[in-house]
Amino acid sequence: QVQLVESGGGLVQAGGSLRLSCAASGRSFSTYKMGWFRQAPGKEREFVAFITWSDGRTYYVDSVKGRFTISRDVAKNTVYLQMNSLKAEDTAVYYCAAGLRTAGTASSRYDYWGQGTQVTVSS
Repeated sequence: QVQLVESGGGLVQAGGSLRLSCAASGRSFSTYKMGWFRQAPGKEREFVAFITWSDGRTYYVDSVKGRFTISRDVAKNTVYLQMNSLKAEDTAVYYCAAGLRTAGTASSRYDYWGQGTQVTVSS
């Protein structure tokens, strides 16, 4: 079955960096978008970024533009989220998700989800 397994979360000081990984297995994702979402305590799940598996096209929410970079390694079937200049407001559980190519920023359009990894930024 399809599995998305996130790793790389942790505790970091404001201004620091983390790289999240999402290892995907169980099917071909060549026609899929891979997205990162996050959910802070008491808040709704929020779109962060997506990448189109086939051509590497990317899109980001405004609040992370210039600080976060999404990428993929086709050979390793892995998607990454490089997070730099982290802020306290980036604290959340980060989820990897896979959706058909037509998926955009809405979480409802994504079919598969990982278990999440906690990112905590101390100020």
